[in-house]
Parts: sequence; C-alpha cells; structure tokens
Amino acid sequence: MNTLIVYAHPNRESLNGAFLEAVKQGIRQNASSGGLQVLDLYEESFDPSLVYNKERRRRDMHKDPELEKYREQIRWADQLVYIYPIYWGRPPAILLGYIDRMFASNFAYRDRPNRIYPEGLLKGKSAVCISTMKGPAHYPLLTLNNAHKVLMKRGLFHFVGIRKVKFFEFGSMESKKGNQGKKLAKVERYFSGK
Repeated sequence: MNTLIVYAHPNRESLNGAFLEAVKQGIRQNASSGGLQVLDLYEESFDPSLVYNKERRRRDMHKDPELEKYREQIRWADQLVYIYPIYWGRPPAILLGYIDRMFASNFAYRDRPNRIYPEGLLKGKSAVCISTMKGPAHYPLLTLNNAHKVLMKRGLFHFVGIRKVKFFEFGSMESKKGNQGKKLAKVERYFSGK
C-alpha cells in the first residue's frame, strides 16, 4: 500500500513533527506497506490561494500544470494521511487551500447529470487524519458539533469517493498531562499494523 503523508504544520520540531515521525516509523515496520512520500506544505511553500481569471478558469483546475506533481502524488497513493493542528476548530489555512486546489472537479469528482451528488473519482483510497489541539479532546464535540470531522469526512472525503476514514484527534496537547508519549505510540502501532 502506497502512502502519501501531507504535513501541515510550520515547525518540524513540534509535536506534529513527532507524529509525522511516528507515522513513518509505523509504516516502515509494516510488512504490507509499499512506497511512502511526504509532502510538507510549508517546506514546499505550497500556495493555498485560488486564482481564477481569463488565463486560469475554475473548470480547468484539474489540468493546471503547476499542480500536476501533486495530482500525481494523490493518484499514486492508496492511503492519504494528513497531519495538522486544529486552529479555531478547523485545519490550518494552508491545508484547506491545498484541498481547495487539489480536489478539483474532473480530478477528484465528476458531476453527474440529474444527480444530487457527484461521482467520486478517488474511490478505493483511504484517509487518516491526525490532528492536535490545545483544548480538551471533547471540545469539538460539545461546542462545535464535530465540525472538523464533518468537514473532513463528509464534506471532503465522502464527496470524492473515499469511504474509509480514520481520525486521531488529540486534545490537551500543550498540557503536561496530555499523555503525548502514549498518543505517539498509539499512532505508530496503528500504522505498523500491530
């Protein structure tokens, strides 16, 4: 199984960076794993801005030559892993911009005449979201009706045909009582298949 990790934190020395290393370590231990690619959106200086004008039309986004290498990564991957902090109840802007630009019509989905929902073109892939937040783990459920999970699972992944979605949403990560070591080990175990 080929895995693409999309890393969306500005600091590799952070706890998110430690989760990135835990995922990579787990994949290396897994006998059924295939290739591994890491896309660090900040290191790559990925431009999250959508631009539409006479030269760049929305309907042509799926063939924008500037984004071809990123589309190829998604095509190649069987498993998409996203590692990011939660800011204001949602993923960071750079990741949302990546999603806006990459999951375009005629690449990630295709409209179907006389149907409410489009055809998801990324069927057969799976997704894993690993997110961290300063606040308590139950905060998104109790105060935001799980907006983050709804956005990622139903608003994005199901829309493009990805049905197998796993979340690791860790709260209280800036607290000494956050059990960061146990959570890192849990993520590594998941990817190792143990």
